[in-house]
Amino acid sequence: MSMNIGIVCYPTFGGSGVLATELGKALADKGHGIHFITYQQPVRLTGFSANLFFHEVRVPTYPLFDFPPYETALASTMVDVVKNNNVDLLHVHYAIPHASAAYMAKQILKEQGLDIPFITTLHGTDITLVGKDKTYAPVVTFSINQSDAITAVSDNLRAETHANFAIQKEISVIHNFVDTKRFEKKPIDAFRKVIAPNGERIILHASNFRKIKRIADVIYTFNKIQKEIPSKLLLVGDGPERPMAEELCRELGLCEDARFVGKQQEMEEIYAIADLFLLPSEYESFGLAALEAMAAGTPVIATNAGGLPEIIEHGVNGYLSEIGDVENMSRNAKGILSNDLILQNFSKEARKTAEKFDIHNIVPQYESLYSKVLGK
Repeated sequence: MSMNIGIVCYPTFGGSGVLATELGKALADKGHGIHFITYQQPVRLTGFSANLFFHEVRVPTYPLFDFPPYETALASTMVDVVKNNNVDLLHVHYAIPHASAAYMAKQILKEQGLDIPFITTLHGTDITLVGKDKTYAPVVTFSINQSDAITAVSDNLRAETHANFAIQKEISVIHNFVDTKRFEKKPIDAFRKVIAPNGERIILHASNFRKIKRIADVIYTFNKIQKEIPSKLLLVGDGPERPMAEELCRELGLCEDARFVGKQQEMEEIYAIADLFLLPSEYESFGLAALEAMAAGTPVIATNAGGLPEIIEHGVNGYLSEIGDVENMSRNAKGILSNDLILQNFSKEARKTAEKFDIHNIVPQYESLYSKVLGK
């Protein structure tokens, strides 16, 4: 039975926006009407679908405001979209400020005789970083508790949420997912040769270059690998830590071997040529970039942090090290990269794990939650 769903997310390159967009596209393909409500078109919302709609939140600026009131504009836009498009349910990704805006929209609609439930999906830093801040905690706790259903993208994030907030409702875990078909691409030889002209191993890191990603550890680990195994480092993404990372590469004399390529849309082309993915983060609520790498058959060297152990099986499809243990990460990486047969086995296992988190296994879990909340 088809439903009309309003999806609220950040339209950027972060995991929550990517997941929300991919979920919306998959639901539209299954015949549901999907209405994205956000301040700009989500980066992964490309191509045309008759069931996909985008509603831009406009925030008028007045000299009166130091900070334009986005949350108020968002709540008003939600009300408008629900009323004019027969939306059955709102699904908000990332608690701040989407859950509180949804609560406000729900109350306004109730006054107008419409009972519209909302589901909040917790993604990570909305809980572990921003949400814990005393400035936001009361509003975050209240709006999560007011949600008609709550989901978290990993068991670890559910535990973190319960540890830090007085949540009275059940939190369902619906893991992040990946469209494994999209990442089945054969590597483009010409592309690989540009990066690694002499057949060097290609090591990849992709993130938003925030402090929590520990970009320096990526570079130190690569430096140790490269001393024994000819390899190149590809750094995808951008953010506050990039200038530091570029400076560090200069200091270590790695400029010839490390390439910063900025934000990229077609990640599947890049994952396809990578031999190994490095993710030494201090915390990952799930690690969507790691899962995408695995879907392309790229094993992952990561930290034993947050939700990463839920997707990375130590010594099978990758390795887990303690945070900051560059020595251990580089040793594990060299163990995988030094032998073609070992690399192939890890690659096969990475792909096999990703298939468990395939979009076709996860999207029905969201559909059944929607039906349950709507009492259908």
